[in-house]
Amino acid sequence: MAIQSARIRLLRDVPPREEASYVLYLMQQAMRVPFNPALELAVEEANRLKLPLLVCFGLLDGANGFPEANARHYAFLLQGLADAAAALERRGIAFLVRRGTPAEVAIDLSGKAALLVLDRGYLAIQKRWYGEIANGTECRIVQVEGDVVVPVEAASTKHEYAARTLRPKLHRLWDDYLAPLTPRTVEHSAKGLTLKGGLDVSNPERLLATLTLDTVVGPVKRFRGGHTEALKRLKTFLTEAFAGYGAGRNKPEAGAASHMSPYLHFGQISPVEIALAIRGAKDGDRDDRSAYLEELIVRRELAMNHVFHTEGYDDYARAVPDWARKTLAAHADDARPTLYSEEELAEGRTHDHYWNVAMREMRETGYMHNQLRMYWGKKILEWSPSPEEAFARTLRLNNRYFLDGRDANSFTNVAWIFGLHDRPWQTRKIFGSVRYQSENSLRKFDAKAYERAVARLCEAETA
Repeated sequence: MAIQSARIRLLRDVPPREEASYVLYLMQQAMRVPFNPALELAVEEANRLKLPLLVCFGLLDGANGFPEANARHYAFLLQGLADAAAALERRGIAFLVRRGTPAEVAIDLSGKAALLVLDRGYLAIQKRWYGEIANGTECRIVQVEGDVVVPVEAASTKHEYAARTLRPKLHRLWDDYLAPLTPRTVEHSAKGLTLKGGLDVSNPERLLATLTLDTVVGPVKRFRGGHTEALKRLKTFLTEAFAGYGAGRNKPEAGAASHMSPYLHFGQISPVEIALAIRGAKDGDRDDRSAYLEELIVRRELAMNHVFHTEGYDDYARAVPDWARKTLAAHADDARPTLYSEEELAEGRTHDHYWNVAMREMRETGYMHNQLRMYWGKKILEWSPSPEEAFARTLRLNNRYFLDGRDANSFTNVAWIFGLHDRPWQTRKIFGSVRYQSENSLRKFDAKAYERAVARLCEAETA
């Protein structure tokens, strides 16, 4: 199956270098081997040029580490890299992980490359890396979209107001992109390449111990990184929990979640692979499929649209719409009956018992059900001294504890709490006309059953 042309962008249009040792692929966003269009395009180019393929990865730590990433995130990432390394070796593809920024690693290795293939990423730091690479190397550069179903520019050329404005555009296009991706045969093995300065990723725990990181927030047992684990979870979800997903997805105690978000965040599974599996599932009905694809494609790609078109998506003044900031400012001096410090929030020491339970799940296991994430965020807005401080707190807590934090979805969902992709509602204190969520929303599910489930999960972390 050919890779759709809309996924491919030529960043430097020069002929491939004739005197070259390999084709180079910087694997940075799509950290997987299966269903990776950038990897398969790199294989095609290596075959055409009769060269081996070298895949590289830039691993940051210390002062140059990825912003807000900690030992929890790095443990999951390294597990994924170990899984990818084994899969690449089986295909005769070399894999080199080096300390340094992705730009530094790619630029250094590009000197012997016929051409360079890049992933696509939408965060500001990723755009900066790709800009540095484009300016720092002279070889041909091809960028391939593998992180969304419908490429962002193909879906829309503007910032979309809400899911309802993007949804019909995606529905018209997504069948063209929901296609299998056949692994290409590697014709020239990379086993003969001499590579220096690489890190051994075969033992993620040992490598993690050598990195300079924030270790206060440590790894979790609930999730293990890598495409192999992601696929195992997806298959279990489809056979054991998918039937009834449409009705059960908003009930945290129902066990209806697929838990794909950490794997999607780290690029360890393709959204196309998930969507095809959902469409082909034996269990579940039309409502289940529709509900899941709405979350996987429409809501997730609305988030990509937001960060792509928003300069300063992590800044309250630029990420939150004007109408919402005005109404929140008008009520900024409203009396707040309860105020908590960020430390009290992080430790789950509030008067709201079930909010504390949700915070415990987040803090100790790296995950929280979507139904509770919204309630969690609205309460931070209610319990903070100002909307600006509430935004900053919510984002910091989100990015610190969630495995899928620091993501386009994270930045978008936090801004949604403050009015993004929403409309004005009835005016009330503190919130103005921004949507409010009360404790009554907890009555929509079995909160006690959810608490018991969280207790079991947290006990497993310390077992």
